[in-house]
Amino acid sequence: MNGSPEPNALSLLLPAATRFLFFTGKGGVGKTSLACATSIALADRGRRVLLVSTDPASNLDEVLGQELNGTPTPIPGVSNLLALNLDPEAAAAAYRERLVGPYRGKLPDAIVRGMEEQLSGACTTEIAAFDEFSRLLGQPEATADFDHVIFDTAPTGHTLRLMTLPQAWTGFLDTNTTGNSCLGPLAGLQKQRAIYANAVAALADGRRTTLLLVSRAQPGALAEAERTSSELAAVGVRNQRLIVNGLFKASGSDPVALALQRRGAKALDASAPFLSLLPVTEVSLRSHNLIGLPALRTLAQDRSEALQTSAQASATVSLPPLGSLTELVNDLAHTGRGVIMTMGKGGVGKTTLAAAIATELARRGHQVHLSTTDPAAHVAAAAGHLKGLHVSRIDPRAETRAYVEQVMNTTGADLDADARALLEEDLRSPCTEEIAVFRAFARTVAQGEDAFVVLDTAPTGHTLLLLDATEAYHREVARKASETPAEVRALLPRLRDRAFTRVLLVTLPEATPVHEAAALQEDLRRAQIEPFVWIINQSLATSGSRDPLLLARGRSEVPYIGEVAETLSARTVLVPWVPEEPVGPDKLRQLFSANHASQTPPAL
Repeated sequence: MNGSPEPNALSLLLPAATRFLFFTGKGGVGKTSLACATSIALADRGRRVLLVSTDPASNLDEVLGQELNGTPTPIPGVSNLLALNLDPEAAAAAYRERLVGPYRGKLPDAIVRGMEEQLSGACTTEIAAFDEFSRLLGQPEATADFDHVIFDTAPTGHTLRLMTLPQAWTGFLDTNTTGNSCLGPLAGLQKQRAIYANAVAALADGRRTTLLLVSRAQPGALAEAERTSSELAAVGVRNQRLIVNGLFKASGSDPVALALQRRGAKALDASAPFLSLLPVTEVSLRSHNLIGLPALRTLAQDRSEALQTSAQASATVSLPPLGSLTELVNDLAHTGRGVIMTMGKGGVGKTTLAAAIATELARRGHQVHLSTTDPAAHVAAAAGHLKGLHVSRIDPRAETRAYVEQVMNTTGADLDADARALLEEDLRSPCTEEIAVFRAFARTVAQGEDAFVVLDTAPTGHTLLLLDATEAYHREVARKASETPAEVRALLPRLRDRAFTRVLLVTLPEATPVHEAAALQEDLRRAQIEPFVWIINQSLATSGSRDPLLLARGRSEVPYIGEVAETLSARTVLVPWVPEEPVGPDKLRQLFSANHASQTPPAL
């Protein structure tokens, strides 16, 4: 590592905190907890702090215990701290009204409706949310009342897109000569140009901005942190440091505890070259959920926990009847084909479970295509090589290139030079990628007619945008079906067909992943898509550990396991934590041979 790591030393970061702090990393690594703890600690020191979530699936409300919206809201119990959620839908509505409002009553209603329709897509939502982000970063008067602005950013793929949009849109404005884009008139974007430029400058200024890369001692999370570090450095964000969160050290000879410690040490050793490049802060694993102000305050302090070792701490508790992953795959295999989709909050293990199910189906002789819509996923590394298994990834850049070429060769084939130039300019907009990825998703789903397709989907916020795009495409298809590929026309009916598409909601036995999955379930039901099963992953409650900290964490899981099984889901599968990193066909089999959830649970 770059010098000696600072154990549990969030407090040591505070005196040197820059004006803008970005907490980013793979989903589920603890960005929100660390951003909240840092914000509270700075505010407790008398600094005026604004905490902002740019994640469409933000859980700041639950962590802080305060309902939030798009307006800075004081946090009771923390003087000097205000927080807000950037609401993409509200931002999009306000953005549309800014552009369309001036024309109401001046242009025919049909033209105004056409402008509103043009501005109803997912890319409008993204640019509108980015407008709000840029205002906080690039408009000094917007945050003049605060000493620090701390961003709890979305999972990594979204963050990269969010942070590179200033340059993408600035370049588009520089080269566009027609005054139009896929978002309609560029006047609305031109007005933001100075703010975008200021945002780019602030991101690149190490005296004002620090990027805090958050990771766990896990191969996937560290690899994602390294990729993020490199890509953001390439766009000028170079003042970076790494926080390794949730580090665990066994307190005795408990086999589960020693295995967990070994897994962490092995992951850190493998990433030693990357760790040597950045200052590193280590934060220890806590025994409890980091919800509420007292828990968040202890996170920012170098305090060890007092753990129970009494008979009460190890008393046996009961769990509701739960299924196993083996039973689930038995049921899935009966259909012989179709689409299986893993969904849930980032970091809950969707990629691992998708790979496990895909490899098990292939091992049973089925033809299986495993793919992902998540730019941050590593399905190929997770699944390895197995007969009957084809692994792919929907590559946004490759799909965009292919889509642009297709459009120019079809729609652009009969256009004159000026019209082709206009089309080329429009296709250079960042919104083109959204359409290209969507079409690739539809093609992949269509393959479920002849084989199994296992789709590891992106973290929740992106998944919802994807489903919203599905609805938008379906409405558009009804109007001009002849211009739309067959797989796109059939996509929404396929997703709604419970005999064809099985949605697996994946969660951890913790408050935020469970409640975020519950919100996703409601959104899916509004889209007439019913989840097939909930999978509670990486449970320590059934691991058999006697380590005091792991016992405490296992006990804290029980209410959330009960909430899922008894309230949220008609069918629940529980997958215990396993000793070895489940990567590759052999190691993934641990998930099928682990303690069966329906057996008597170990003492907690």
